[in-house]
Amino acid sequence: MSKSADLKTRKAAAVPTGVGSRGIYVAKAENSELWDVDGRRFVDFAAGIAVLNTGHRHPRVMEAVAKQAQAFTHTCFHVAPYESYVRLAERLNALAPGDFPKKTMFLSSGAEAVENAIKIARYATKRSPVIAFSGGFHGRTLMTMALTGKVMPYKRGFGPFPAEIYHAEFPQPYRGITTEQALADLDRLFHGDVDPKSVAAIIVEPVQGEGGFNVAPFDFLRALRQLCDEHGIVMIADEVQGGMARTGKMFSIEHSGVVPDLIATAKGLGGGFPLSGVTGRASIMDAAHPGGLGGTYGGNPISIAAAHAVLDVIESEGLCQRAASVGEKMRSRLLSLAKELPCIGDVRGLGAMVAFELVKDLKSKEPDPEVTASILTQAEARGLILLSCGTAVNVVRLLAPLTIPETVLNEGLELLAAAVRAAYGQESKRAVA
Repeated sequence: MSKSADLKTRKAAAVPTGVGSRGIYVAKAENSELWDVDGRRFVDFAAGIAVLNTGHRHPRVMEAVAKQAQAFTHTCFHVAPYESYVRLAERLNALAPGDFPKKTMFLSSGAEAVENAIKIARYATKRSPVIAFSGGFHGRTLMTMALTGKVMPYKRGFGPFPAEIYHAEFPQPYRGITTEQALADLDRLFHGDVDPKSVAAIIVEPVQGEGGFNVAPFDFLRALRQLCDEHGIVMIADEVQGGMARTGKMFSIEHSGVVPDLIATAKGLGGGFPLSGVTGRASIMDAAHPGGLGGTYGGNPISIAAAHAVLDVIESEGLCQRAASVGEKMRSRLLSLAKELPCIGDVRGLGAMVAFELVKDLKSKEPDPEVTASILTQAEARGLILLSCGTAVNVVRLLAPLTIPETVLNEGLELLAAAVRAAYGQESKRAVA
């Protein structure tokens, strides 16, 4: 029995079924490559779900973590605060869009960042209702599950959820949902379900992650900003997956020129270490009373040290520009593949946050989750790690580290093309049979 097979058996006996995972049991990783316990090598196009924008074990991140570990690993910022937390807050305040005073607090996970953004918005506005969007993903806690607009696998069986959460349509040009239709759905919501003057916040992913890498049209984001200004609503940008240079800007919303009131960050911020944050208008961030915000591990000094190194690497290695070039190469290859294989209905994304949607028919656009699953299996067999997404689980997303060497990127794209061809061929044979 292989080591992987043995671990799979042990996992089944020791870990709850609900904790889903793949069959790749990692032994070591470096930049954009990963080796499993059986010595198999993989090109990593998942990056820990957009956590490793700076790659596995970036030398500067590891050096910063080792140095910090020699000083102290935990005091709790509420008990004995430290300069590195304050300095990282200063750096994010300066990097975030908006010509106004800002403040930042740190937590451990993306869900915590979103929850605290909602808490802050509610406290500042003295309102309760929150509007989120179909297809959005904001976390797995009760509040963030309520905000999430994707039932499986995140919401089924876990209710009831917190009250006064409303969902509106998210624009999806490929699926025929225009900006105008999405805004009309918001208007329907305001007339039929919730008074806009009572809404605390609108939370939006500028590029949806789990929902299928749907890019919010810039005119839609501008319209949301206008509605928030008109009704005194706090606009929250969820940058957990799309932030930290992933889309070619430090924050994905910057492409639109729209300035949100609050920004939730996580994933790529810690470079492999658990860290999240909420950055926003000082007047809103300061609303809550002392002690109302925080957490035992929020802004852990090891993770803070890693984040400083991440920001240094993004700047010194030009990772925003690198994201644009990596993404362009990915899209070009996928568009060429789409001309060859009619199972690819759409190629989309922003920067190096790229995805392609699989359909059974180009005209009907019926989702094809079966061929999507087959692509992931074929890719893994060839040594490429991929992830799916989309409300119908028919989208393959590409999230290679932004530090990926050109040779490894090209290798990964070759493996991807071979996996898609093989999966499409197999599914076509099954359909005929």
